[in-house]
Formats: sequence, C-alpha cells, structure tokens
Amino acid sequence: MLARLRLKASAETVVRRYSSILSNIPKKVKVVEVGPRDGLQNERVLVPTEAKISFIERLAASGLPVVEATSFVSPKWVPQMRDHTEVMQSIQKRPGTSYPVLTPNLKGYQQAVNAGAQEVAIFGAASEGFSQKNINCSIDESIDRFQDIMAAAAVDGVRVRGYVSCVVACPYDGPTDPQVVARVSQKLFDMGCYEISLGDTIGVGTPATMSKMIDAVAEKVDIENLAVHCHDTFGQGLANILAALQMGVSVVDSSVSHKRWGTFT
Repeated sequence: MLARLRLKASAETVVRRYSSILSNIPKKVKVVEVGPRDGLQNERVLVPTEAKISFIERLAASGLPVVEATSFVSPKWVPQMRDHTEVMQSIQKRPGTSYPVLTPNLKGYQQAVNAGAQEVAIFGAASEGFSQKNINCSIDESIDRFQDIMAAAAVDGVRVRGYVSCVVACPYDGPTDPQVVARVSQKLFDMGCYEISLGDTIGVGTPATMSKMIDAVAEKVDIENLAVHCHDTFGQGLANILAALQMGVSVVDSSVSHKRWGTFT
C-alpha cells in the first residue's frame, strides 16, 4: 500500500513538472522547412534538379505550410543553387503552401519574382565579423542594401521574411551581444519584414543564451513576429527550440537535410 502511494505521488510530481514546462508553449506552432535551401546549399556534390523538385513537392505534400524552395544567388558563390529558376518554375505548388526563396540583392529578387516567387527572404548578421567575411560589408551597410528589395516588394505585393545570423555567437567574433541582435531585428522589421527568424548559425546556443537573446529582441519586436532557426551542431537544437517555445515563440525553422552551419544563415 505504501509503495502504491509513493508511486502515485511520484507520478503526480512528474505530471506537475511537465505541466509547468508546457504551460507557456503556444497552442499552435508553424514550421518553416528550409531544407531545400539551407540544407542543400553547402553540399559539395551537386544535387540533380529533378531530385530537388521531388524533394520540395514531397515536403509540401507532408503538410508543411512553408517550404523554402531555393536561393537566387550567384552560382559563383553557391553552385548548388545554380538551377534556382528551373526549380521554382517546375515545382507543382500546392494550394495553401508558401514557397519563399532567399534573395541577397535586387537582381536576385527580380529573378525570383520573374520565376513566380510570391515571398522572399533577406538576411543580415548580428556579427560584424560574419557580415564582413560573408558579404564583405558592415551590418548597417548590408541592411541598407535591402532597401531596394523592400521598395520593389511593396510595389509587387511580395511578402518579405528577415533572417538574422549569429544571434548567439559568431565563428569570428565569439559571443554575440543580445542588444545587437535586437537592433538588427528591429531594423529588418521596421523595413517591412513581416517575420524575423533568429538563427543560431553555428549551433553553440543553450537554453539560457537563447532565452537571454529572445528577451532582448522581444523588447523591440513583438514575440508574435519572431521565429527561431536553431542549428543542432552540438546537440542543443531541440532544447533551444523548447526554450523559445516557452517564451512564446510560435514559429520554428526546420531542415530535414541540414548537416553543418551554412554560408547565409
């Protein structure tokens, strides 16, 4: 009898503990699948265009509401995305599914729209070192370069999502100041990005560092407009996502084919 009471008490403790953990998690979470772009962009072996098209269509068929299809970047910098136009024009789009693409500049944006894109993504970094190494300009200069895209998107009725890279740490500068992340996020949001995806680019975040960073950003951009993009380099991806969910974030990026931290996010 005593053993049963102890077992019951233990079970009730576990239930209370898990109820506390789950109490602040949003009832509905949107998953943004970025595998066809972020997952494949650094693969050394070129993936056949037909395989990419099939990949995207199967992801959409699984019920995902958003599948980031490709990136309209120069083949010189990302050879894997050389077939972006063919991919975008060939996929059988499902009603209710969004197929955004990454556009680093106005030329890429124009190519994307001509290929049928109705949503694009732009990216900035919260690290000066990453910004200089990645696109050879400062953080502020990189954001200024997107003004033309935002103006064109407003005229074309194209939705724009914003990425912020290195929100926890940078491979060149070390730990990232959460206030810098907040400033960059606010700039992208004020420019017209409807959603800001916060990327732990090198996957060194922990629930504590993620929570501190999201706290700072949420003071500048409403939590409803934030997403998280957690790389799993050191096995902390799921824990970091849980921490974000507990803070009220309701949009999570996923990548079924991701292996390493990437060039852009």
